[in-house]
Amino acid sequence: MTDLTTDRLLLRQWRDSDREPFAALNADPAVMEHFPALQTREQSDALIDRNIPELDGRGWGLWAMEVKDTGEFIGFTGLNVPTFEAPFLPGVEIGWRMAKGAWGNGYATEAARAALAYGFGPAGLDEIASFTATPNLPSQRVMQRIGMVHDEAGDFDHPRIEEGHRLQRHVLYRISRAQWESTQ
Repeated sequence: MTDLTTDRLLLRQWRDSDREPFAALNADPAVMEHFPALQTREQSDALIDRNIPELDGRGWGLWAMEVKDTGEFIGFTGLNVPTFEAPFLPGVEIGWRMAKGAWGNGYATEAARAALAYGFGPAGLDEIASFTATPNLPSQRVMQRIGMVHDEAGDFDHPRIEEGHRLQRHVLYRISRAQWESTQ
């Protein structure tokens, strides 16, 4: 598995000590505002358990994110293969989720840039997508800051969110290897 480092962050394999703060993050209504429900401890642990072998086997996935200076776990950032059906899939997405106390520091953008570099570098990907519920403007701003372009024709109703739910409609952003390389 590959650890990624930035000036301020370490993206690494998950540890048992991440479970409690990750469960708290996933149970925080502010953090989960743009998700259809809060996660239980079991659901939160299951996300970690799915990612440990992905990181070990492929070398990439959703990395646990910590602040290098303090060692504080603040969430995750990384690359993931979505398991639902949508017109833009199969493919790889980039995503992030951080504790509220870590917001506003540029960590999501910094970590996402490192994940993109890995995706277009060692992982050899040709395109990476990202998507979020339409009202999630903070995540859309991160997508824009890392060079992703809104694919309005690709916007979709998420198949795992019930019909008529306020978060059903999702925006789709994309970036190709060529687009990413032109910004480096």
